[in-house]
Amino acid sequence: MDSISRREFVFRAGAAALAASPLGAGPIQRALGAPPAGIRVGCAAITWGGRDLEAMDDIAAAGYPGIQLRASVLSSYAGRPAALAEDLARRKLTFVALSSGNLRIDPAVEAEEIATHTGNARFLKDAGGLYLQVIDSRPKDRPVTPSDYVRLGRLMTELGKRTADLGIPLAYHHHMNSIGEPPEAIAQIVQASDPRYVKLLFDTAHYQQGGGDPVRAIRQYADRLGLMHLKDLESPVSGATGDLSRSYRFMELGRGKVDLKGVFAALGDIKFHGWAVVELDAVPDKARTPKESALISRKYLEDVIGLHV
Repeated sequence: MDSISRREFVFRAGAAALAASPLGAGPIQRALGAPPAGIRVGCAAITWGGRDLEAMDDIAAAGYPGIQLRASVLSSYAGRPAALAEDLARRKLTFVALSSGNLRIDPAVEAEEIATHTGNARFLKDAGGLYLQVIDSRPKDRPVTPSDYVRLGRLMTELGKRTADLGIPLAYHHHMNSIGEPPEAIAQIVQASDPRYVKLLFDTAHYQQGGGDPVRAIRQYADRLGLMHLKDLESPVSGATGDLSRSYRFMELGRGKVDLKGVFAALGDIKFHGWAVVELDAVPDKARTPKESALISRKYLEDVIGLHV
């Protein structure tokens, strides 16, 4: 083969076969143990770096029935949520979640923050979306204190009341380099928020890199889980020096150290019903495209976990 290597040919052939396979309309089924009935799998557009139309096309072609979009879509479709709904429907994609951005706990901007994210929830509702995601913004000028957990929990509760009035649940996404990074912080933030108005968007790789056990945590937060982020983790990165606790990168499913079989077993045990979104912040191997990475993760879910996406 002249233009591409045998390895590339085999990969592309497999990816093309996956992309052409029929879209599963029903819930995911798991090969081993009690199936986590009612779970559906989406894919996050973050890997495409703001190229939202390309992400929609690729995610639909890769066979995922749902998509999570970032705040960049608010600019692309400013004042046109119905147009976004039409574009997603044409591709048979459910608008699972909108990444609404960071939520600052500074009292001076609290009203502004609530107004901004409530506005995003209104757009999401009008575009036919399901969940509004927020990540907290860690203070840059001082250490995090336990009072920050309480303030964040209360602020999210107030925001969640407003999004609930619109019919949109609020989901808190714990995250590296945020207030909600270590497991003990996440626990206190969740405790400080009202379960009626704040759900947890649980991320397998962020939780593990923050020092926790994602399998155990899924059982711990069984009554607060709104939706999932499925991602894998390499940590530390090969060849890294210095602070190895900060050496990590996110990987396609099955390419890292997260116990994803245990994750799905736990989801089955707690009878989780909801969306599980495959998320990859950036393609770890720059020779691949975002679509190829999405297909790798889908293939892992089908071949190893035993799911039909």
